[in-house]
Amino acid sequence: MEPNVTSPRTSARAWEPWLQLACGVLCMAMIANLQYGWTLFVDPINQAHGWSRAAIQTAFTIFVLTETWLVPIEAWFVDRYGPRIVVTFGGVMIGLAWIINSYADSLTLLYVGAVFAGIGAGAVYGTCVGNALKWFPYRRGLAAGATAAGFGAGAALTVVPIANTIASHGYQAAFFWFGIGQGVVVLLLAQFLRPPVHKIAPPKKALGLPQSKVDYQPSQTVTKPVFWLLYLLFVMVASGGLMAAAQIGPIAHDLGVADIPVNLLGLQAAALTLAISLDRIFDGFGRPIFGYVSDRIGRENTMFIAFGTAAVMLLLLVYHGSNPLVFVLATAGFFGVFGEIYSLFPATCGDTFGSKFAATNAGMLYTAKGTAALLVPFASLIAAAYGWYAVFAIAVGLNAMAALLALVVLKPLRARFIARSAVEAEGLSAMGARQSPAH
Repeated sequence: MEPNVTSPRTSARAWEPWLQLACGVLCMAMIANLQYGWTLFVDPINQAHGWSRAAIQTAFTIFVLTETWLVPIEAWFVDRYGPRIVVTFGGVMIGLAWIINSYADSLTLLYVGAVFAGIGAGAVYGTCVGNALKWFPYRRGLAAGATAAGFGAGAALTVVPIANTIASHGYQAAFFWFGIGQGVVVLLLAQFLRPPVHKIAPPKKALGLPQSKVDYQPSQTVTKPVFWLLYLLFVMVASGGLMAAAQIGPIAHDLGVADIPVNLLGLQAAALTLAISLDRIFDGFGRPIFGYVSDRIGRENTMFIAFGTAAVMLLLLVYHGSNPLVFVLATAGFFGVFGEIYSLFPATCGDTFGSKFAATNAGMLYTAKGTAALLVPFASLIAAAYGWYAVFAIAVGLNAMAALLALVVLKPLRARFIARSAVEAEGLSAMGARQSPAH
């Protein structure tokens, strides 16, 4: 008699991956302001307390470090205990973080809020991306991109409300009420998250992407040169984007374009406000689009296109950044291709090291964002000494170099690694067959 096995192809479960993806996207949208809304608070905090921009931006660096470097630990809990408990914890932490910020009357308390925010955001981010990689093993680019889009575009709808709240009630009120609202929504959504119980069926039309035949444990992953090449590329590209995200407000003021009205296809607003809104939208849409494209033309080919385009956009800022229209369009174009790193790198990691430990392996790679964040304060120092154009020029070089490395070095290295994994999988399978006792 056949055992009672539930097929992963049953229509009753066909909607479940999409429900998980939707919950992940919404959770990510709720933590987006912790990073992308931060720039709105920098100058109001500076004016209220007289703390230097560099001291205030240290809070941003602390946030990114704790958000990224703790993700492997949080992802380990996801792989072991499931996503629900970790995201629930994250929701509590992000709510407390902005409540702390609303009462912060010292830099120490502001930094404590940054630690809470980083821990909470990392718990949500690492969980939702890892869960998406598990539910969509054959569409990892699209799934990771859509999930990361929530983080990239989630702040777009709240930029104006937060700015208005700051203007009318003070930045403290904005921190307090948006913190509570975002935390509660994450708490509710967390209750719907769970890992896949059954093996996911492949799509009818195979995409033909090279994928590892072995599920590498995290302890094995960190010994592979291909992992550290991915890590290096992540740092190179992320450093420029994090600098721009954290400093776009000060950059716009220093270049003299922040308050100049810009009319773009019927949309009229101050250059800084319009730039932040478009940056979030382009960043958000770029993540699933580039993820989808990478599912079809390959990860490294897509990296080359994206990193190269980022270099071109930054080059425009070097030569024409003081033009408000160019400032708005170039920053929007830059973020449109910058956000893809949060879909391409997790997808590439999942393809290279397998599904079973996808959350932890992707979490380890995600710590590259924290490493890149260490360079953000140096951007302020370089800008003070040589101007923002020098900062943009350095970022141009890093993106152009990353584009070449992805195509010339990463692509053949990863192809050889995946080919070896197929041989390794055959060896493990043969060994298991020899060791299995007869029944």
